Amino acid sequence: MTAINNASRYTPDADAAEEVSPAELRDAMGHFATGVTVITSVGPDGEPVGTTANAVTSLSLEPPLVLVCFDLSSTTLAAIRGHGAFAVNILGHRQRQLSANFAKRGLSAGWEGVIHHRGPTGSPRLGDVIALIECTVEHCYPGGDHEIVIGRVRHVETNGEGATPLLFWRGRYTAIEG
Repeated sequence: MTAINNASRYTPDADAAEEVSPAELRDAMGHFATGVTVITSVGPDGEPVGTTANAVTSLSLEPPLVLVCFDLSSTTLAAIRGHGAFAVNILGHRQRQLSANFAKRGLSAGWEGVIHHRGPTGSPRLGDVIALIECTVEHCYPGGDHEIVIGRVRHVETNGEGATPLLFWRGRYTAIEG
């Protein structure tokens, strides 16, 4: 284990430090390409809910954990809190429309015509995704205007080696070339 030398720790100078604006941070983070997922769960009425998310990452292999971040006003977050489980549906490059459908801020995503079925946790699993990770909620932590949800992985599936992911970079969808 490495010891931290607190004497060399950065201490902000109140006069010299400027706050980074949300727009500046969004622009900088937009230069980091991410995969695109739809996180799904079950609402209090038993109906499926979902939201497009790219703030998703693996956290631990032992135990198997993933981390997902949700805006505090997210209806999917509220559903996950109640249901206690969610699915991470990893989208392929041909699923831009599915991503756009679930990215509607402030509106419920339309499930009509969306192929899905319930998985072992009861969470909706979208059809034809390139990978699926089903989780139960392990922990939730505050994260500014978001909530960080740690999920214990209960089930995984992948859809072949040749699948190409849907990526988001600099405010738009893109693909891997090569």
